[in-house]
Amino acid sequence: MPEAAAEEDDIIGILSGMGPYAGLDLAQKIHRHTAARTDQEHLSVALLSYPGWIPDRSTYLFDHTKPNPTPALAKIARRLEAAGATVVGTPCNTAHCSPIFDALTERLSDAGSQVHLVHMIEETARHLRRAHPGIERVGVLSSLAVYRLSLYQDVLEAAGFDVVRPDEKTQREVVDAVIFDETYGIKAQSDPVTDRARRDLLDAAADLKENGAEAVILGCTEFPLALPERDAHGLPLIDPTRVLARALIRAGAPDQLAPPIRPQPPLASN
Repeated sequence: MPEAAAEEDDIIGILSGMGPYAGLDLAQKIHRHTAARTDQEHLSVALLSYPGWIPDRSTYLFDHTKPNPTPALAKIARRLEAAGATVVGTPCNTAHCSPIFDALTERLSDAGSQVHLVHMIEETARHLRRAHPGIERVGVLSSLAVYRLSLYQDVLEAAGFDVVRPDEKTQREVVDAVIFDETYGIKAQSDPVTDRARRDLLDAAADLKENGAEAVILGCTEFPLALPERDAHGLPLIDPTRVLARALIRAGAPDQLAPPIRPQPPLASN
């Protein structure tokens, strides 16, 4: 292991604010997956969270006459680069839709930016093939926008997976409500997440298993706040935020990527 972390100008950038707590979760997972024994051996991480700057991604994706979040995302990414970031990740699934992510990449390139943007969803598909080579049928729990845009479905099917998703009614009335309901949803109550939000997600994962899913992707970056465990109902739970954390370390400081953390076996009951 190196005696110290990367030099000051080799910083991992987190473009946050979508939602804000997901950025904190990514920072924590970068810390957890870094091989370090002292403060000085940990990686330099810059997190910028400007939620008020960034228009709603879903609204824009379904109606391009609405405010475009790309200029704000580019501005924040340039600020991260000015702070020394060489690799940047954003813990927001809708920000990886082509009309936003590709436009952001192009805008940064046109501005002369050298920062590398890591694509969380493509990394998740690669992780599945690498870490779970026997799995072919993957369930996805996501926001309604990601569901209707087929974001995970398109990437996973291109990688050779079969995809299982909730029916439209369950997606709209149960899974999406886990995120956005103002009384029990994760955006309203992130720490701790409500019992109802956790229970509804577990029930939705069980439904995917009944429909043949061999693993379940938590395709909203706030879902891991409700389901931090590595498996449910005997299925692996795939956390794209964890995948992104490891991809950022691999891109920015590969020598300091810790070995994968293995799930602990359940405690024996008395």
